Amino acid sequence: MTVTEAPGSRPRPLASGILPQVFYPAAGLVLLLVSLSFLAPAQTEAAFRAAKTWVADEVGWFTVLTVAGFLIFVVALSFSGLGRLKLGPDHSVPDYSYTTWFAMLFAAGMGIGLMYFGVAEPVMHFAKPPEGDPQTVAAARQAMRITFFHWGIHAWAIYAVVALSLAYFAYRHGLPLRIRSALYPLIGERIHGPIGHAVDTFAVLGTIFGLATSLGLGVIQINSGLHYLFDVPIGVGTQVVLIAVITSIATMSVFSGLDRGVRRLSEFNMIMAVALLGFVLLTGPTVHLLQALVQNTGMYVSNVFGMTFNLYAYEPTDWIGGWTLFYWGWWIAWSPFVGMFIARISRGRTVREFVIGVLLVPLGFTFLWMTIYGNSALHMIRVDGAADLVDAVAADSSVAIYRFLEKLPLARITSGVATILAIVFFVTSADSGALVIDMLSSKGEEESPMWQRIFWSLMVGATAIALLVAGGLNALQAATIAAALPFTVVMILACWGMLTAMRLDVAKREALRGARTAPAGAATGTDWRGRLRALVHQPRQQEVIAFLRDHVKPALDDVATELHKQGLQARAGIGPDGRVWLEVGHGEEMDFFYSVRPRPYNPPSFMLEDPRRHHENGDRTYRAEVHLREGGQDYDIMGWRKEEVIHDILDQYHRHMHFLDAVR
Repeated sequence: MTVTEAPGSRPRPLASGILPQVFYPAAGLVLLLVSLSFLAPAQTEAAFRAAKTWVADEVGWFTVLTVAGFLIFVVALSFSGLGRLKLGPDHSVPDYSYTTWFAMLFAAGMGIGLMYFGVAEPVMHFAKPPEGDPQTVAAARQAMRITFFHWGIHAWAIYAVVALSLAYFAYRHGLPLRIRSALYPLIGERIHGPIGHAVDTFAVLGTIFGLATSLGLGVIQINSGLHYLFDVPIGVGTQVVLIAVITSIATMSVFSGLDRGVRRLSEFNMIMAVALLGFVLLTGPTVHLLQALVQNTGMYVSNVFGMTFNLYAYEPTDWIGGWTLFYWGWWIAWSPFVGMFIARISRGRTVREFVIGVLLVPLGFTFLWMTIYGNSALHMIRVDGAADLVDAVAADSSVAIYRFLEKLPLARITSGVATILAIVFFVTSADSGALVIDMLSSKGEEESPMWQRIFWSLMVGATAIALLVAGGLNALQAATIAAALPFTVVMILACWGMLTAMRLDVAKREALRGARTAPAGAATGTDWRGRLRALVHQPRQQEVIAFLRDHVKPALDDVATELHKQGLQARAGIGPDGRVWLEVGHGEEMDFFYSVRPRPYNPPSFMLEDPRRHHENGDRTYRAEVHLREGGQDYDIMGWRKEEVIHDILDQYHRHMHFLDAVR
């Protein structure tokens, strides 16, 4: 059976493009869960509850300790010497400016969770704190401290671990943009076998449950908003219909390829969210909110260490399973999705830039959001006497934002905006999440079939429906906590593999330190005037390409021939852009790669010719730059004699051999 992707295209096999070792196990497990949820909802809910209880009681300490370890790992990485490594070759530059990159990270911090919990969580902690008396000033402070903790730096440390491993191994080492690539330093080529398939399968399952949790929370809130605005009944039946309708919209966007439309919709959604945030800030207790933001941040910084390791071991409670472990599981399950997005926009950044940006930029916006909504709600309750808000949130947390907005001006308009925000978050999350799952379950060499992307979009919606049918919010929490556990182990191994690879990178950079500059007398013998003329001369592209072809390539050929005589596998070649290269194989150890490329550059201003001359693209200034496997080495060999080129190759090869000896 075949499918046709577009008019005039050649028929493709139905299974073309999929990675069966990941696709079928993940799809089978998801279909099994969905089937059980519909056929035996009570038993499925009981199984979810049992899994949640077991994880919270027996291995909750492991999850808390691991998340703390992720935070320590990425911070230590950024401040160590490894922080200078680039997410890409040494010569790479960021794809985006700081302003654009920060804006994209800012967008990554937006989501359904902020809409759902912005008011609900502070009020719920205020009404029922884990310790101390409820509805007191101390309870209010504790409520905001806990909310900041759950939505704070730990979440972004989890995302940073996944995003950093994806970006580092994909852009610096040329491995697939998959979770399995982080294990390459540990298991080598076996990442392409059963172990790698299992890792990506866990990533797919975790992403599905993370998405299903977000979509489940989103549809519950949408249902409450439609009930508030249009008196639509609240219930699982309505929520199932809403998921079906909105998932269909997301699926149509996948099918029609409306990437630009979805992106613009997301940007418009972000503008609406910021506008709504500004409205609450201006119509609420503005000065109090600004004061609270400063104090909340200070409380968070002062208490983050102690809260990180607090398991309530001396005062056992199920509170941590319903809150902290749920959040940690949610962030871990959500991390392949967010990590993939962050990795794709961070090529060319240093590890230090990456960690500081990912940890702090979205965090600032999240703290602002939680303060404006959370402290406004607490101010209404404590100062304005809106005690009914506590009762409304306790009865149904999904109505929190609507009961909150109705106490401000223009309530129906702002409630409508909040509902639209939730719907658009739903659509864009489902659409983007299905694309990430599709990438993890595809071969990667070619575009996956359209039916596969549609299948995953529908599966995410079906999983959200199944969890709602099998127990609503409790089932969403339980499934998230249980699904995150195996992927936590994968993330630990990713940290280990990343640290191993980065240390090798730094070791090699140290071995290559002092890369060779132009030798005295290159191309001109001992005539220093000739050498000066060569330094001032600014060659064009064709001149550099001719030099590489006529002088450097023969040098590479001679070295390759001599290495063959010594029993080594070596080959030289020339690329379509004029670059020439030499590769020497070393079996199980790292191969040696040396190339020289024609690279454009901007010469010093005092060397520019007549400024009235308009250079065409083919008339730019070029250099013959040496590249190793790690990237450009920032020196030019244009005009060197053949013997000098050969000696430079041998010098770099000598350093490479020294590196191999150092790490054996």
